[in-house]
Amino acid sequence: MANTELFALALGLTAPWYVQDITFDAEAHRLDLDIDFHAGSKFTCPSCKRTGCGVYDTQKRTWRHLDFFQHQAYITARVPRTHCPACGVKLVDVPWARAGSGFTLLFEILALTLAQNMAIRPLARLLQIHTDSLWRILGHYVHDAVKTMSLTELEQVGIDEIAMKKGHHYLTVFGDLAQSRVVYLAEKRESTVIQQFHDFLTARGLDPAQITHFCLDMWPAYLKGLEDNFAGSTIVFDRYHLMAKANLAVDLVRRQEAKERKELKSTRYLWLKGQTKLSKKEKEQLESLSQLNLKTSRAKRIIDSLRLLWECKEYDQAQRFLKKWYFWATHSRLTPIKEFAKTVKAHWTGILNFFRSPITNGIIEGLNNKIKVAMRRAFGFKTYRYLTTIIICLVAGKLASLARY
Repeated sequence: MANTELFALALGLTAPWYVQDITFDAEAHRLDLDIDFHAGSKFTCPSCKRTGCGVYDTQKRTWRHLDFFQHQAYITARVPRTHCPACGVKLVDVPWARAGSGFTLLFEILALTLAQNMAIRPLARLLQIHTDSLWRILGHYVHDAVKTMSLTELEQVGIDEIAMKKGHHYLTVFGDLAQSRVVYLAEKRESTVIQQFHDFLTARGLDPAQITHFCLDMWPAYLKGLEDNFAGSTIVFDRYHLMAKANLAVDLVRRQEAKERKELKSTRYLWLKGQTKLSKKEKEQLESLSQLNLKTSRAKRIIDSLRLLWECKEYDQAQRFLKKWYFWATHSRLTPIKEFAKTVKAHWTGILNFFRSPITNGIIEGLNNKIKVAMRRAFGFKTYRYLTTIIICLVAGKLASLARY
Protein backbone atom coordinates (compact mmCIF):
# COMPACT_ATOMS: atom_id res chain seq x y z
CA MET A 1 0.00 0.00 0.00
CA ALA A 2 1.36 3.44 -0.96
CA ASN A 3 2.03 5.99 1.75
CA THR A 4 -0.60 8.29 0.28
CA GLU A 5 -3.25 5.56 0.55
CA LEU A 6 -2.19 4.76 4.11
CA PHE A 7 -2.56 8.37 5.23
CA ALA A 8 -5.86 8.67 3.37
CA LEU A 9 -7.17 5.74 5.43
CA ALA A 10 -5.76 7.26 8.62
CA LEU A 11 -7.50 10.56 7.89
CA GLY A 12 -10.75 8.80 6.97
CA LEU A 13 -10.86 10.43 3.53
CA THR A 14 -13.56 9.36 1.09
CA ALA A 15 -14.14 10.23 -2.54
CA PRO A 16 -13.67 12.67 -4.09
CA TRP A 17 -10.86 13.54 -1.65
CA TYR A 18 -7.48 11.82 -1.74
CA VAL A 19 -3.91 12.41 -0.50
CA GLN A 20 -1.93 13.72 -3.42
CA ASP A 21 1.49 14.16 -1.84
CA ILE A 22 3.40 13.83 1.45
CA THR A 23 6.34 16.01 2.45
CA PHE A 24 8.42 15.31 5.55
CA ASP A 25 11.05 17.75 6.89
CA ALA A 26 12.99 16.17 9.76
CA GLU A 27 14.94 19.34 10.56
CA ALA A 28 11.81 21.48 10.75
CA HIS A 29 9.96 18.68 12.60
CA ARG A 30 7.10 19.04 10.14
CA LEU A 31 4.91 16.70 8.10
CA ASP A 32 2.77 18.13 5.28
CA LEU A 33 -0.11 16.26 3.68
CA ASP A 34 -1.42 17.66 0.39
CA ILE A 35 -5.05 16.76 -0.25
CA ASP A 36 -6.87 17.22 -3.55
CA PHE A 37 -10.12 16.15 -5.21
CA HIS A 38 -10.71 14.30 -8.46
CA ALA A 39 -11.39 16.36 -11.57
CA GLY A 40 -15.05 16.69 -12.46
CA SER A 41 -16.22 16.16 -8.86
CA LYS A 42 -19.51 17.62 -7.73
CA PHE A 43 -20.12 19.10 -4.24
CA THR A 44 -22.93 20.10 -1.90
CA CYS A 45 -23.73 23.78 -1.47
CA PRO A 46 -22.81 24.71 2.15
CA SER A 47 -25.75 27.13 2.39
CA CYS A 48 -28.82 25.41 0.93
CA LYS A 49 -27.38 21.85 0.88
CA ARG A 50 -28.17 21.46 -2.82
CA THR A 51 -26.20 18.50 -4.20
CA GLY A 52 -24.38 18.14 -7.52
CA CYS A 53 -22.97 21.66 -7.68
CA GLY A 54 -20.04 22.17 -10.01
CA VAL A 55 -16.70 23.75 -9.11
CA TYR A 56 -16.33 27.45 -9.86
CA ASP A 57 -12.72 27.84 -8.64
CA THR A 58 -10.54 26.81 -5.67
CA GLN A 59 -8.83 28.39 -2.67
CA LYS A 60 -5.73 26.95 -1.04
CA ARG A 61 -6.13 26.38 2.72
CA THR A 62 -3.92 24.88 5.46
CA TRP A 63 -4.95 23.29 8.79
CA ARG A 64 -2.94 22.18 11.79
CA HIS A 65 -3.49 18.46 12.44
CA LEU A 66 -2.53 16.05 15.24
CA ASP A 67 1.20 15.67 15.69
CA PHE A 68 2.90 12.83 13.84
CA PHE A 69 5.04 11.47 16.70
CA GLN A 70 7.08 14.55 17.76
CA HIS A 71 6.51 16.35 14.44
CA GLN A 72 3.83 18.93 13.71
CA ALA A 73 1.45 17.82 10.97
CA TYR A 74 -0.37 20.08 8.52
CA ILE A 75 -3.03 19.43 5.92
CA THR A 76 -3.11 21.60 2.79
CA ALA A 77 -5.88 21.38 0.22
CA ARG A 78 -7.43 23.10 -2.74
CA VAL A 79 -10.89 23.85 -1.41
CA PRO A 80 -13.45 24.27 -4.18
CA ARG A 81 -15.98 27.04 -4.42
CA THR A 82 -19.22 25.75 -5.88
CA HIS A 83 -21.51 27.55 -8.23
CA CYS A 84 -24.98 27.04 -6.77
CA PRO A 85 -27.94 28.24 -8.89
CA ALA A 86 -29.73 29.43 -5.76
CA CYS A 87 -26.90 30.76 -3.56
CA GLY A 88 -24.19 31.75 -6.00
CA VAL A 89 -20.50 31.01 -5.40
CA LYS A 90 -19.82 29.39 -2.00
CA LEU A 91 -16.74 27.78 -0.38
CA VAL A 92 -17.56 24.13 0.38
CA ASP A 93 -17.20 22.49 3.80
CA VAL A 94 -14.34 20.00 4.12
CA PRO A 95 -14.90 16.82 6.16
CA TRP A 96 -11.77 17.15 8.31
CA ALA A 97 -12.32 20.69 9.72
CA ARG A 98 -15.14 23.03 10.67
CA ALA A 99 -15.74 26.17 8.64
CA GLY A 100 -13.47 29.06 9.52
CA SER A 101 -11.07 27.05 11.68
CA GLY A 102 -7.35 26.70 11.09
CA PHE A 103 -7.29 23.34 12.91
CA THR A 104 -8.67 19.92 12.04
CA LEU A 105 -11.57 18.47 13.99
CA LEU A 106 -9.33 15.82 15.55
CA PHE A 107 -6.92 18.50 16.77
CA GLU A 108 -9.78 20.49 18.31
CA ILE A 109 -11.22 17.40 20.00
CA LEU A 110 -7.80 16.72 21.53
CA ALA A 111 -7.59 20.33 22.79
CA LEU A 112 -11.13 20.19 24.20
CA THR A 113 -10.44 16.91 26.00
CA LEU A 114 -7.12 17.98 27.52
CA ALA A 115 -8.50 21.36 28.59
CA GLN A 116 -10.85 19.62 31.00
CA ASN A 117 -7.85 18.51 33.05
CA MET A 118 -5.08 21.02 32.31
CA ALA A 119 -4.43 24.72 32.80
CA ILE A 120 -4.73 26.75 29.62
CA ARG A 121 -1.21 28.12 29.33
CA PRO A 122 0.60 24.77 29.81
CA LEU A 123 -1.83 23.16 27.37
CA ALA A 124 -1.15 25.84 24.75
CA ARG A 125 2.57 25.19 25.15
CA LEU A 126 2.03 21.42 24.87
CA LEU A 127 -0.01 21.84 21.68
CA GLN A 128 2.41 24.52 20.42
CA ILE A 129 -0.31 27.04 19.65
CA HIS A 130 -1.06 30.53 20.94
CA THR A 131 -3.32 30.76 24.00
CA ASP A 132 -5.75 32.97 22.06
CA SER A 133 -6.11 30.23 19.45
CA LEU A 134 -6.85 27.70 22.17
CA TRP A 135 -9.45 29.99 23.75
CA ARG A 136 -11.13 30.42 20.36
CA ILE A 137 -11.36 26.65 19.91
CA LEU A 138 -12.89 26.18 23.35
CA GLY A 139 -15.17 29.18 22.92
CA HIS A 140 -16.65 27.80 19.71
CA TYR A 141 -17.69 24.52 21.29
CA VAL A 142 -18.99 26.23 24.43
CA HIS A 143 -21.14 28.58 22.39
CA ASP A 144 -22.48 25.67 20.36
CA ALA A 145 -23.15 23.57 23.46
CA VAL A 146 -24.85 26.39 25.40
CA LYS A 147 -27.26 26.92 22.52
CA THR A 148 -28.33 23.27 22.68
CA MET A 149 -28.41 22.99 26.49
CA SER A 150 -31.88 21.88 27.55
CA LEU A 151 -33.51 24.07 30.20
CA THR A 152 -37.10 22.95 29.77
CA GLU A 153 -37.09 21.16 33.15
CA LEU A 154 -35.31 23.94 35.03
CA GLU A 155 -37.48 24.84 38.04
CA GLN A 156 -35.25 25.25 41.12
CA VAL A 157 -32.37 27.70 40.84
CA GLY A 158 -29.65 28.48 43.36
CA ILE A 159 -27.98 31.88 43.29
CA ASP A 160 -24.60 32.60 44.84
CA GLU A 161 -21.68 34.93 44.24
CA ILE A 162 -17.99 34.19 43.95
CA ALA A 163 -15.10 36.65 44.03
CA MET A 164 -13.54 36.88 40.56
CA LYS A 165 -10.53 38.87 41.74
CA LYS A 166 -9.54 41.28 44.47
CA GLY A 167 -11.37 44.59 44.82
CA HIS A 168 -14.99 43.47 45.07
CA HIS A 169 -15.17 41.97 41.58
CA TYR A 170 -17.79 39.24 41.65
CA LEU A 171 -19.44 36.63 39.49
CA THR A 172 -23.03 35.65 40.15
CA VAL A 173 -23.62 31.95 39.60
CA PHE A 174 -27.05 30.59 38.66
CA GLY A 175 -27.21 26.85 39.23
CA ASP A 176 -29.71 24.12 38.43
CA LEU A 177 -30.29 22.52 41.84
CA ALA A 178 -31.88 19.41 40.34
CA GLN A 179 -29.06 18.59 37.90
CA SER A 180 -26.14 20.15 39.79
CA ARG A 181 -24.88 22.33 36.95
CA VAL A 182 -24.18 25.95 36.18
CA VAL A 183 -26.73 27.34 33.73
CA TYR A 184 -25.81 31.03 33.69
CA LEU A 185 -23.05 33.37 34.85
CA ALA A 186 -23.15 37.14 35.21
CA GLU A 187 -20.61 39.75 36.15
CA LYS A 188 -21.15 41.62 39.43
CA ARG A 189 -23.73 40.88 42.12
CA GLU A 190 -26.24 43.64 41.50
CA SER A 191 -29.99 43.43 40.99
CA THR A 192 -29.40 43.78 37.24
CA VAL A 193 -27.93 40.25 37.04
CA ILE A 194 -31.39 38.86 37.88
CA GLN A 195 -32.78 40.83 34.93
CA GLN A 196 -30.02 39.36 32.76
CA PHE A 197 -30.98 35.83 33.81
CA HIS A 198 -34.63 36.63 33.05
CA ASP A 199 -33.65 37.86 29.58
CA PHE A 200 -31.44 34.79 29.05
CA LEU A 201 -34.42 32.50 29.62
CA THR A 202 -36.65 34.60 27.39
CA ALA A 203 -34.07 34.55 24.60
CA ARG A 204 -34.10 30.75 24.80
CA GLY A 205 -37.85 30.76 24.20
CA LEU A 206 -38.62 29.79 27.81
CA ASP A 207 -41.19 31.28 30.16
CA PRO A 208 -39.33 32.69 33.21
CA ALA A 209 -42.39 31.70 35.27
CA GLN A 210 -41.24 28.07 34.98
CA ILE A 211 -38.71 28.87 37.75
CA THR A 212 -40.75 28.05 40.82
CA HIS A 213 -38.05 28.33 43.52
CA PHE A 214 -34.91 30.34 44.15
CA CYS A 215 -32.46 29.51 46.93
CA LEU A 216 -30.04 32.27 47.93
CA ASP A 217 -28.56 34.26 50.76
CA MET A 218 -30.10 37.50 52.01
CA TRP A 219 -28.24 39.88 49.69
CA PRO A 220 -30.67 42.81 49.14
CA ALA A 221 -29.71 43.36 45.49
CA TYR A 222 -30.67 39.81 44.58
CA LEU A 223 -33.95 40.11 46.46
CA LYS A 224 -34.78 43.34 44.63
CA GLY A 225 -34.02 41.69 41.29
CA LEU A 226 -36.23 38.70 42.09
CA GLU A 227 -39.07 40.95 43.20
CA ASP A 228 -38.90 42.83 39.89
CA ASN A 229 -38.43 39.86 37.56
CA PHE A 230 -39.66 36.67 39.26
CA ALA A 231 -42.42 37.91 41.53
CA GLY A 232 -44.34 34.63 41.37
CA SER A 233 -41.46 32.42 42.51
CA THR A 234 -40.84 31.11 46.03
CA ILE A 235 -37.70 32.35 47.79
CA VAL A 236 -35.93 29.97 50.17
CA PHE A 237 -33.06 31.42 52.18
CA ASP A 238 -30.09 29.11 52.34
CA ARG A 239 -29.81 27.67 55.85
CA TYR A 240 -26.01 27.64 55.78
CA HIS A 241 -25.79 31.34 54.98
CA LEU A 242 -28.25 32.02 57.78
CA MET A 243 -26.15 30.11 60.30
CA ALA A 244 -23.03 31.89 59.05
CA LYS A 245 -24.69 35.18 60.03
CA ALA A 246 -25.63 33.63 63.37
CA ASN A 247 -22.00 32.66 64.02
CA LEU A 248 -20.91 36.18 63.14
CA ALA A 249 -23.24 37.51 65.86
CA VAL A 250 -21.58 35.20 68.43
CA ASP A 251 -18.16 36.40 67.32
CA LEU A 252 -19.20 40.05 67.66
CA VAL A 253 -20.27 39.37 71.25
CA ARG A 254 -16.93 37.67 71.90
CA ARG A 255 -14.93 40.55 70.43
CA GLN A 256 -16.78 43.11 72.52
CA GLU A 257 -16.41 41.07 75.70
CA ALA A 258 -12.74 40.24 75.03
CA LYS A 259 -11.85 43.87 75.72
CA GLU A 260 -12.60 43.20 79.39
CA ARG A 261 -12.17 39.42 79.63
CA LYS A 262 -8.64 38.51 78.56
CA GLU A 263 -9.39 34.79 78.72
CA LEU A 264 -11.42 35.21 75.52
CA LYS A 265 -8.38 36.24 73.48
CA SER A 266 -7.56 33.79 70.64
CA THR A 267 -10.66 31.66 71.30
CA ARG A 268 -12.64 32.65 68.22
CA TYR A 269 -12.83 29.23 66.59
CA LEU A 270 -13.77 27.52 69.83
CA TRP A 271 -17.11 29.33 69.69
CA LEU A 272 -17.65 28.98 65.95
CA LYS A 273 -16.78 25.33 65.43
CA GLY A 274 -19.50 22.71 65.56
CA GLN A 275 -19.46 20.47 68.61
CA THR A 276 -18.54 17.43 66.54
CA LYS A 277 -15.52 19.20 65.02
CA LEU A 278 -13.90 20.13 68.33
CA SER A 279 -10.93 18.13 69.54
CA LYS A 280 -10.93 16.70 73.06
CA LYS A 281 -8.66 19.52 74.25
CA GLU A 282 -10.88 22.16 72.63
CA LYS A 283 -13.99 20.68 74.23
CA GLU A 284 -12.35 20.84 77.66
CA GLN A 285 -11.28 24.45 77.06
CA LEU A 286 -14.75 25.45 75.90
CA GLU A 287 -16.35 23.73 78.90
CA SER A 288 -14.01 25.62 81.20
CA LEU A 289 -14.89 28.96 79.60
CA SER A 290 -18.60 28.17 79.70
CA GLN A 291 -18.47 28.04 83.51
CA LEU A 292 -17.34 31.69 83.78
CA ASN A 293 -20.78 33.24 83.21
CA LEU A 294 -19.64 34.93 79.99
CA LYS A 295 -21.88 36.87 77.63
CA THR A 296 -20.26 34.91 74.81
CA SER A 297 -21.46 31.67 76.41
CA ARG A 298 -25.01 32.99 76.49
CA ALA A 299 -24.76 34.07 72.87
CA LYS A 300 -23.51 30.65 71.84
CA ARG A 301 -26.35 28.90 73.69
CA ILE A 302 -28.91 31.05 71.89
CA ILE A 303 -27.36 30.38 68.47
CA ASP A 304 -26.87 26.68 69.20
CA SER A 305 -30.56 26.45 70.01
CA LEU A 306 -31.36 27.95 66.59
CA ARG A 307 -29.64 24.94 64.99
CA LEU A 308 -32.47 22.81 66.37
CA LEU A 309 -34.83 24.65 64.01
CA TRP A 310 -33.61 22.44 61.15
CA GLU A 311 -34.73 19.34 63.01
CA CYS A 312 -38.37 20.39 62.76
CA LYS A 313 -40.38 18.13 60.49
CA GLU A 314 -43.12 20.46 59.29
CA TYR A 315 -43.85 24.13 58.67
CA ASP A 316 -46.14 24.80 61.64
CA GLN A 317 -43.74 23.16 64.07
CA ALA A 318 -40.85 25.22 62.69
CA GLN A 319 -42.88 28.43 62.94
CA ARG A 320 -43.74 27.82 66.60
CA PHE A 321 -40.11 27.04 67.36
CA LEU A 322 -38.86 30.17 65.59
CA LYS A 323 -41.33 32.40 67.45
CA LYS A 324 -40.06 31.13 70.80
CA TRP A 325 -36.44 31.47 69.71
CA TYR A 326 -37.07 35.02 68.46
CA PHE A 327 -38.53 36.06 71.83
CA TRP A 328 -35.50 34.64 73.65
CA ALA A 329 -33.01 36.30 71.28
CA THR A 330 -34.65 39.73 71.40
CA HIS A 331 -34.68 39.66 75.21
CA SER A 332 -31.06 38.52 75.52
CA ARG A 333 -29.65 42.02 76.16
CA LEU A 334 -26.86 41.09 73.73
CA THR A 335 -26.88 43.69 70.96
CA PRO A 336 -25.36 41.54 68.15
CA ILE A 337 -27.80 38.72 68.93
CA LYS A 338 -30.74 41.14 68.97
CA GLU A 339 -29.62 42.60 65.62
CA PHE A 340 -29.36 39.11 64.14
CA ALA A 341 -32.84 38.31 65.47
CA LYS A 342 -34.14 41.37 63.61
CA THR A 343 -32.55 40.00 60.44
CA VAL A 344 -34.38 36.72 61.02
CA LYS A 345 -37.66 38.60 61.47
CA ALA A 346 -37.11 40.58 58.27
CA HIS A 347 -36.58 37.34 56.32
CA TRP A 348 -39.08 35.24 58.22
CA THR A 349 -41.06 33.84 55.29
CA GLY A 350 -38.01 32.86 53.24
CA ILE A 351 -36.47 31.05 56.20
CA LEU A 352 -39.63 29.08 56.93
CA ASN A 353 -40.17 28.29 53.23
CA PHE A 354 -37.41 25.70 53.69
CA PHE A 355 -39.89 23.50 55.53
CA ARG A 356 -42.17 23.43 52.51
CA SER A 357 -39.37 23.29 49.94
CA PRO A 358 -36.25 21.83 51.60
CA ILE A 359 -33.60 23.08 49.17
CA THR A 360 -30.18 24.53 49.94
CA ASN A 361 -27.28 26.04 48.04
CA GLY A 362 -24.95 23.23 49.07
CA ILE A 363 -24.78 22.11 45.42
CA ILE A 364 -23.87 25.63 44.29
CA GLU A 365 -21.20 25.89 46.97
CA GLY A 366 -19.69 22.67 45.60
CA LEU A 367 -19.76 24.07 42.07
CA ASN A 368 -18.14 27.27 43.32
CA ASN A 369 -15.22 25.25 44.62
CA LYS A 370 -14.78 23.80 41.13
CA ILE A 371 -15.04 27.28 39.68
CA LYS A 372 -12.24 28.52 41.93
CA VAL A 373 -10.06 25.69 40.62
CA ALA A 374 -11.02 26.65 37.06
CA MET A 375 -10.09 30.28 37.70
CA ARG A 376 -6.65 29.17 38.81
CA ARG A 377 -6.35 26.99 35.71
CA ALA A 378 -7.36 29.98 33.55
CA PHE A 379 -4.78 32.23 35.21
CA GLY A 380 -4.12 35.20 32.97
CA PHE A 381 -7.48 35.09 31.17
CA LYS A 382 -7.88 38.28 29.19
CA THR A 383 -11.65 38.61 29.12
CA TYR A 384 -14.69 37.69 31.14
CA ARG A 385 -15.82 35.66 28.13
CA TYR A 386 -12.75 33.42 28.47
CA LEU A 387 -13.49 32.81 32.14
CA THR A 388 -17.10 31.98 31.33
CA THR A 389 -15.86 29.52 28.72
CA ILE A 390 -13.78 27.47 31.11
CA ILE A 391 -16.36 27.54 33.89
CA ILE A 392 -19.46 26.58 31.92
CA CYS A 393 -17.84 24.22 29.45
CA LEU A 394 -14.98 22.56 31.20
CA VAL A 395 -15.96 22.50 34.87
CA ALA A 396 -19.52 23.02 35.95
CA GLY A 397 -21.80 23.19 32.93
CA LYS A 398 -22.45 19.50 32.25
CA LEU A 399 -23.09 20.37 28.63
CA ALA A 400 -24.33 17.20 27.00
CA SER A 401 -23.46 18.30 23.46
CA LEU A 402 -19.76 18.35 24.32
CA ALA A 403 -19.82 14.65 25.14
CA ARG A 404 -20.31 13.68 21.49
CA TYR A 405 -16.99 15.13 20.34
